[in-house]
Amino acid sequence: MSKTKILYAEDELFLGKIVKESLESRQFEVVMESDGTNVLAVFREMKPDVCVLDVMLPNKDGFSIAGEIREINGRVPIIFLTAKTQTNDLVKGFSIGGNDYIRKPFSMEELIVRIENALRFKEPGAKAINGKDSLQIGNYNFNVVRQLLTGYNEERKLSFRESELLKLLYENRDKIIDRKDILNLLWGNDSFFNSRNLDVYITKLRSYLKEDELLEIITIKGVGYRFVAS
Repeated sequence: MSKTKILYAEDELFLGKIVKESLESRQFEVVMESDGTNVLAVFREMKPDVCVLDVMLPNKDGFSIAGEIREINGRVPIIFLTAKTQTNDLVKGFSIGGNDYIRKPFSMEELIVRIENALRFKEPGAKAINGKDSLQIGNYNFNVVRQLLTGYNEERKLSFRESELLKLLYENRDKIIDRKDILNLLWGNDSFFNSRNLDVYITKLRSYLKEDELLEIITIKGVGYRFVAS
């Protein structure tokens, strides 16, 4: 069985050495890079299963790198590491396409659980619903397998979690879905950070579907969401 490949970007060399060796002792294959300008080249070469990116890297920050990675690969999990505590930074990371966010200092156990959780949702891939590769959602066509949303002369490549969330909303259209259920299904737990992540993804899906006035993701305050296709 091949090892899970991790691209680890960290400029604190002492910390990086400890984390790299700890991950390798758990049978992960790890390539560490300390200079932000080199990370994308390493990504292209190694094709990692998951990326762990420190936000504050020299020459190019982790958010910028994540944006470049997302242009190449919309599904590879990205976990940010940061000493920052501002909510705006958290939201920015999720908006760019990050899957998770760990504050420094962190334990190795926490990092490994986050990596395994990210991989757990990556493995199944996009699946067709009722044997169909594509769904007609209002005036949009959603290719479930390719994770493509097409409509109004625009084609948009969705990330893995965007696709999973849209599928979940579509499958339960006209029903109220509890926030906790969504968080537990797609993120594995309903922590504050994952809850903010969900808020960002809901906002993004609304913006993707905004041209069709008959489609609406309604927030049921204190409960969850209802997807309406009139």
